[in-house]
Amino acid sequence: MVQTPFSLSRKAHHGFTIIELLVVVVIVGVLASIAYPAYQDSIRKGRRADASAGLSAVQQAQERWRANNPAYASNAQLTPSASASAPGLGIQPLTSGGYYGIAIGDVLGAGYSVTATAVAGTSQASDGDCAQLRVRVENGNISYGSAPAGGTDFNWSSGNRCWVK
Repeated sequence: MVQTPFSLSRKAHHGFTIIELLVVVVIVGVLASIAYPAYQDSIRKGRRADASAGLSAVQQAQERWRANNPAYASNAQLTPSASASAPGLGIQPLTSGGYYGIAIGDVLGAGYSVTATAVAGTSQASDGDCAQLRVRVENGNISYGSAPAGGTDFNWSSGNRCWVK
């Protein structure tokens, strides 16, 4: 068999072409651009449990406080005090995970409110309408609300998606 110059230069190639490689990179990029934000939302939702635990701790401490005092504790009495006469609730101003700050709001004779606010610089600060979680106790009734970062208008509806019950 006579070989021509064309048949001599043809060799079997193994591997991927640059086009095939670019197609794979584009597909991976599209999938990542869809999956990463969904992953971040899932992480933020899971970290709301940190706020919920902090708010529950304050509620329990408030009830213990109220059993021994004529009124609920204010924000000034949130943290432990060195004074034996005003020991405070013994709650740290940050949740255990460090994603939320805890503050007691309005204290009325028959109730109070306590808010967990996402700490700036954490991913929780980007949690949209769930950056602030608030519990309001009035006359034995408990309400759960949420608001965006810096917001003052809280959503108190029973279908609030920020509170999983």
